Amino acid sequence: MKLENVEELEKQAKVIRRGIIEQVYKAGSGHPGGSLSIADIMTVLYFNELNIDEENPKWEDRDRVVLSKGHCVPALYSCLANRGFFDVSELTGFREIESKLQGHPDMTKVPGVDMSTGSLGQGLSAAVGMAIAGKMDKKDYRVYCVLGDGEIEEGQVWEAAMAANKYKLDNLCVIVDNNNLQIDGSIAEVMSSYPIDEKFKSFGFQIIKIDGHNIEEIMSAFEVAKNVKDMPVCIIAKTIKGKGVSYMENKVEWHGKAPNEEQYKIAMEELK
Repeated sequence: MKLENVEELEKQAKVIRRGIIEQVYKAGSGHPGGSLSIADIMTVLYFNELNIDEENPKWEDRDRVVLSKGHCVPALYSCLANRGFFDVSELTGFREIESKLQGHPDMTKVPGVDMSTGSLGQGLSAAVGMAIAGKMDKKDYRVYCVLGDGEIEEGQVWEAAMAANKYKLDNLCVIVDNNNLQIDGSIAEVMSSYPIDEKFKSFGFQIIKIDGHNIEEIMSAFEVAKNVKDMPVCIIAKTIKGKGVSYMENKVEWHGKAPNEEQYKIAMEELK
C-alpha cells in the first residue's frame, strides 16, 4: 500500500489525525499535541517511504522506526492500523487495561512496533544499535528515529549521536519534531536546545531542514537522506503542535490532555 501522489498523502494524513483524536478522546487521556505535529511525517513514512510488510511485521529486512517520543504513540498506532498491521477498530481501545494499545508503544504486543519507548532520550540509542546491526549483517534496511525537540535536552541523545558519527551510520535517519513546545512551556524557556541544526552538525550529521507539514518537502528530505554516504542524517522538521485542530495549534496545554465531547466534535469536523 504505497501512496505516490501528494494529494493522496495529504488526505491520508487527515485520516491519521482523525485516528489520533479518536484514540485520545475515547481514552480520556493521552498526548494529542505532539501526535498531531508528527502526523504528516509519519504518514509519509508509513504510506510512501518505508520498506515494510504488514503481513510479516518481523521481516528481518524491513526498515525500522523508533518513535523515541513514545508518548506520541497515537500517531504511530493510527498509521499502523490504517496500513493494515491490525484492525482500525482496535484504536478505540487505546489505553484500556485489556488493550494491547497502551499509552506507550510495546514491541512485544503490537504488530509493527519496532521498539518499546517512553523513557525519553533512549530511543536514539536503540536506533543506533539497530543501524550498527544492519551494517554488521550487511543488510540494506534503514532505521528512522523520531525525536522531540524537548526530548533532545536528555544527555543520552548526544551520546548516541556520537556513536552514530563514529560508526558512519548512513543507514540512520533522525527526525527532530521541532514544534517548539514541551510539557512545561516553550523549548527556549525550559532548556533551550537551539540551535538544533548546529548541534547535530557538530556531532557529524548531515542536516536537512524542512517544513514538517509540507508533504513534498518531507518526501524530498527522505530521498536526499537515502543518498548521503558515510554519515548519519538529521532532518529538522519545523512543525506546529496540535496541527490540524484549530484550538490545539501551538497551545502548550494540549501537550497531554483529551478533548471533551464538544471539542472532539469540532476536531473531527475540521479534519473531514
